Amino acid sequence: MQKNVLEYLERTLLQQGDRVAVIDERRRLTFKELSGYSSQLGRILTERVFKQPIAVFLPKSAESLVAFLGILYSGNFYVPIDVKSPSTRVKGILEDLGNPLVITNNDLYEDLLNSVNVSKEQLVQIETIFVNESKEVETAAPHRFQSLIDTDPVYIIYTSGSTGIPKGVVISHRSVIDYIDWALDCFNINNNEVIGNQSPFYFDNSTLDIYLCLAAGATLVIIPERYFAFPKKLIEYVIGLRISLIFWVPSVMINVANMKALERAENCGLNKILFAGEVMPNKQLNYWRAKLPNALYANLYGPTEITVDCTYYIVEKEFKDYEPLPIGFPCDNSEVLILNEMNQLAAENEPGELCVRGSSLALGYWHDFEKSAQVFVQNPLNNSYFDRVYRTGDMVYRNKEGEIVFIGRKDSQIKHMGYRIEIGEIETAVLGLASIHNACVIYNQLKSEITLFYEGDRGLTGKEIRLRLMEYLPKYMIPTKTHYVENLPLNSNGKIDRRRLARDYLGGNEGA
Repeated sequence: MQKNVLEYLERTLLQQGDRVAVIDERRRLTFKELSGYSSQLGRILTERVFKQPIAVFLPKSAESLVAFLGILYSGNFYVPIDVKSPSTRVKGILEDLGNPLVITNNDLYEDLLNSVNVSKEQLVQIETIFVNESKEVETAAPHRFQSLIDTDPVYIIYTSGSTGIPKGVVISHRSVIDYIDWALDCFNINNNEVIGNQSPFYFDNSTLDIYLCLAAGATLVIIPERYFAFPKKLIEYVIGLRISLIFWVPSVMINVANMKALERAENCGLNKILFAGEVMPNKQLNYWRAKLPNALYANLYGPTEITVDCTYYIVEKEFKDYEPLPIGFPCDNSEVLILNEMNQLAAENEPGELCVRGSSLALGYWHDFEKSAQVFVQNPLNNSYFDRVYRTGDMVYRNKEGEIVFIGRKDSQIKHMGYRIEIGEIETAVLGLASIHNACVIYNQLKSEITLFYEGDRGLTGKEIRLRLMEYLPKYMIPTKTHYVENLPLNSNGKIDRRRLARDYLGGNEGA
């Protein structure tokens, strides 16, 4: 019985320790080296804390993986933090975690000390692990991780919060193991795969890339971020490194299609193309399928709270450009309940909220039992014993083929550029700006634009607002469009009339 995710690495290490595990712009690490460096870090951390969160403040790299695994070897769990986030956001996350140890590098060390007010005692510099790179690395791992059980946390990922404070989603070893074991079988993953990573390590999609690598003995290629701005160069890079499997957000795939970047991809080794994080339009997917007709295509769906994905759809039949792509069927050991407003199972083609039960569910939100209890609830269809389900807030229906089809969000949470974003967090940041009196944010679904409406100083430009917001929000949460409104319209309840704003300014294309 597998109890923790490190057993994937331990098994692969015995069978093929000399195979290349991870490639980035600076390093190529074999599984033996990856385990050795991680074990060294684990021994250092073992002396400090046990079963506690440890933050990782590093650019996406092989060093990040060493940090994650080293933390797990020490019997703790990791928390990836975006190094490009505003210092106020980083500080808030670290405070929420109880000011934990932070693994970082020399370049970011001073910023953490000065901008985030982290103490020197909290910081662990990753370079100390790589001091003697020319020497044979030790592979004997610390034993503390063996005392973990599968319900212990493996990581926390912070997502956007409706109150302006990010939420820490706590994921267990069992949840990741079930997800990876399903993916290995479903997509027939083996050690010949070369995985092309796109997702940031603070985004849960990266879980699939990382742990498929460890479990299958596949090679993980961390694609440099700059290539994603240039689709043709991106595909050249994919071809050059013989990448065979990708798990990308649809926005990247859409850009590749729009730029016709697959025109010379006949020698492309891609044979497994997975995507998730937002709606994938069939218009662009049909371009991919025409250019790479022999590849497997799969549409995956799921929020962070259910460990990356809970449904999947292998695309085999033909779709017209305007047709929606189903999100498919439940992953193994997950059950999807579509509940209508009466908390009863929705009928065929009847919209309802997608709810999930199974071992994929997160342990809850870090230090927030109240918020956890709002969405991780007793199964309304079961009054006989404790049976936890997660209410996703996503509206779906089952078609006549039994396929689940996504409709949209039930509340104000949106999906933009692959990220789940709470509109309330953006509004909170905007309302904190000088010269802004009131504000409302609406998502333009058709144009994939975050649109801000505000009352306040008429002379304040959209550019000025965006620049100010960059102090508080990640780039992907900054509004794309801004509209000055003398008086925001109110509905009969005295609340801002979002539907009217969407109708008058966006042609009714609101997402929240």
